[in-house]
Amino acid sequence: MTADKLPTPFFIVYEDKLRSNLELISDVARRSGAKIIMAFKANALWRTFPIIKEYCANCTASSVNELLLGAECLGGEIHSYTPAYTDDNIDTFIKHSTHITFNSLGQLARFGERARQGGVSTGLRVNPRCSVIDTDLYNPALPGSRFGVGAEDLADGLPAGVDGLHFHALCESSSYDLEKVLEAFEHDFGHLLPSLKWVNMGGGHLMTRQGYDTEHLISVLTAFRKRHPNLEVILEPGSAFTWQTGDLVSSVVDVVEDRGIPTAILDVSFACHMPDTLEMPYLPAVAESTTQELSDGRAWRLGGNSCLSGDFKGDYYFETPLKPGDRITLRDMNHYTTVKTTMFNGIQHPDMVLQHTDGQCEYLRRFDYQDYKNRMS
Repeated sequence: MTADKLPTPFFIVYEDKLRSNLELISDVARRSGAKIIMAFKANALWRTFPIIKEYCANCTASSVNELLLGAECLGGEIHSYTPAYTDDNIDTFIKHSTHITFNSLGQLARFGERARQGGVSTGLRVNPRCSVIDTDLYNPALPGSRFGVGAEDLADGLPAGVDGLHFHALCESSSYDLEKVLEAFEHDFGHLLPSLKWVNMGGGHLMTRQGYDTEHLISVLTAFRKRHPNLEVILEPGSAFTWQTGDLVSSVVDVVEDRGIPTAILDVSFACHMPDTLEMPYLPAVAESTTQELSDGRAWRLGGNSCLSGDFKGDYYFETPLKPGDRITLRDMNHYTTVKTTMFNGIQHPDMVLQHTDGQCEYLRRFDYQDYKNRMS
């Protein structure tokens, strides 16, 4: 069955677009010599992992659930990082991880030797304090950050047994942003690098975005590896793997108007199914919309079908007025979307669909009342 025949709402992942991203990432890894692994925090649709595994079986995990998912469904290296491990979960992390990064010197002192005895390569997250992110919500370099150790805390050198350093300071960023952060990182921590085995440059490398300068990224990574030939370089992008690989297809269920502002109410919710559009915030692209010049002249809002007053986005323009039954396709709703959805208000959760390269669609998961009831118990 093709997508146009499926009832809404549903998230759809396009296999051909996913493979295109994976091929680009694999090429960057091969040419730069860096190890590029997938971050589950951006996408954890494990039913698509058989495709991803053809290109990359290594991942990064930030919770026990992500850890177990990686061990079960990918089976490669697992590089773990979480702000704080506990006595209850550290042994599980040690059992399934190949690398563990600690967020603080206190955590390292508490669990580092235990991890090393378990055969895990241990690292420490550091904070280069170089801010290249405009949205504070996603900026780990702000004053008072809870992420990583500052250079002043390592004035006497690294504790014994540390194999690597980890920094994460990017969010949907460019290779030029990485270059800027890397300069700050080497300035503050470069003297520690000769004794190490690896450096993890975190996520946020949006190398699959149109216009991203992959040649510059390769040159930055290659130059760093030449300066530090003893180091394995690791990148763990999240969005890059599934950027522009999926949409959320919905339908208009009603049209209302107040004070001259028309709103098309959809059978999905921005708050429940696209929370980043309200958190980031950003205006998602809509396939069926057009420019104001080519429209009917009216600015439309699209409203979610929840009780939250702010569950809407706009303005959008359409060639003809919207009406119940019209389809609305919200673009690029795979990365940092499916992992953040909620069942607030008990709104029907969209189905999960994979469109194969031949255009035929397969249901990966369909949701019903029992899913809501079991989650709310």
